[in-house]
Amino acid sequence: MTTPKPTLVLLVRHGVTPTTGTVLPGRAPGLHLSERGERQAERVAERLDGLALEALYTSPLERTRETCAPTASRFELEPIEEPGLLECDFGDWTGAELSTLSKLPEWTTVQRAPSTFRFPGGESFAEMQHRIVGAIERVRRAHLGGVVACFSHADPIKAALAYAMGTHLDLFQRIVVSPASVSVISFPANEAPAVLTTNSTAESLVDLRAS
Repeated sequence: MTTPKPTLVLLVRHGVTPTTGTVLPGRAPGLHLSERGERQAERVAERLDGLALEALYTSPLERTRETCAPTASRFELEPIEEPGLLECDFGDWTGAELSTLSKLPEWTTVQRAPSTFRFPGGESFAEMQHRIVGAIERVRRAHLGGVVACFSHADPIKAALAYAMGTHLDLFQRIVVSPASVSVISFPANEAPAVLTTNSTAESLVDLRAS
């Protein structure tokens, strides 16, 4: 009996924007990739070349759609917008400078006990994790045995990786997900998921299936 191929879900963080690392942009519209981010998006497409991608999913925000665009062109695939891949809803913190937020007493909770935290007027980390895990499950079911790429954001990707690893959400901040990085979860048939790589900026990912 032939063993079914695992489903590979590639989680790609968007490239850098003019505010990356300085502002918490959240879901505010109108934020586009910087020139460097555009180059990173091109490199993502090059690095994925050789994989048998059968579908692309993306958060509806501009920076993720723009990161996905070169891959869509290279693979001749039409990206599918998946709201479950959206950035966390930071509520009242949206657009605030990280240097200001890091001085708030709540920042310690965000970093050390995120499972207990809800952004004022926004989403909790637990809700964010539930949302993206549900989105990945929908993608997995739609492409059993295939290879798909999902373009999303740092915190949702970290939360999804923590879930796949069986790691408590309070530890998800220990996972690094850099701009334009690729992380990969394998979903074998009837088995627990396995994280094949995190935060990859390697030249090529064509060996993923063999691993």
